[in-house]
Amino acid sequence: MAVTIRDVARAAGVSASTVSRALTVPGKVDENTRRRVLALADQLGYRPNRAARGLITGRTGNLGLLVPDLANPFFPGLVKGIQARALESDYQLFVVDTDENAAAEPELVRQLAKQVDGMLLCSPRMRPGALREAIGLVPTVLVNRALPEASSVTFADVDGAIRLVTHLAGLGHRGIGYIGGPADSWSGAQRLRGVRVGCLQESVELHELGPVPPTYDGGQACADAVLAAPVTAVIAYNDLVAIGLCQALAERSVPVPSRLSVTGFDDIPMAGMIRPSLTTVGMPLGEAGRAAVDLLLAQLADPAPRARQQRVPTTLQVRGSTGAPRPDDGTPT
Repeated sequence: MAVTIRDVARAAGVSASTVSRALTVPGKVDENTRRRVLALADQLGYRPNRAARGLITGRTGNLGLLVPDLANPFFPGLVKGIQARALESDYQLFVVDTDENAAAEPELVRQLAKQVDGMLLCSPRMRPGALREAIGLVPTVLVNRALPEASSVTFADVDGAIRLVTHLAGLGHRGIGYIGGPADSWSGAQRLRGVRVGCLQESVELHELGPVPPTYDGGQACADAVLAAPVTAVIAYNDLVAIGLCQALAERSVPVPSRLSVTGFDDIPMAGMIRPSLTTVGMPLGEAGRAAVDLLLAQLADPAPRARQQRVPTTLQVRGSTGAPRPDDGTPT
């Protein structure tokens, strides 16, 4: 038989209403009493009825998460971190995939806002005006996107891109290509900014290519443009684009890295599985997901929250896809 709130009250020597307040509005209960109630509830295996709790608190016990493409290996790691932290905090997670359709995002956000206490918008593509309207519907934290007035968790993309350029320049590359992703990608803009800064610092000639879809097919489609550019190394918008490019180069008998060095962003699992393995910028996805939930829970606990921005560091993962350019051939043909 399931443990009830009355069972917890009887064990704690308090009323059922005191147990209810300890679980839903802890500020109205003596701290020692609250701790005793929570300890006994956990010991007895009590699980509150979400529907009943919602009637008392006005909360659903749900958080919403919007992502652009769950098929992209970058996002599952982030979702796992978010979900784990949400469950630890006794929240359920609703996940919505926009399928890289920026036009659909505002309506999906409006629908999701009706069912949750707070939202996490991961890499939203919508324009700043629509995004400001979206974050006004319900407490919201942005992930991999930033607005001054919104709480957010972002990655150190600029630093990661500079490290990539420094690594390639140190190998002797003097012409580097950057394959851009979606034109409305905030993180893509940050990565391009870092590449530009790095090339200026290292006196390297930069050739901007794309934009291309942030997919394996997008990487394959840009192979001819890459080979036509006077570059000996390429930085791709993400690992999927880089892997697609590597496959297209292999089909054209262009060896990596002896003829062309290829790098990416995100350090998805496949980056270490292909041959040669991919040099890339690693993202601490689980850490970012947990941090985003913590920021959202802080908003839910504070009736007048202050926007807080948190940036998590990136790491350079040097693998087999980068090497020195061929000394007898300055540019691939």
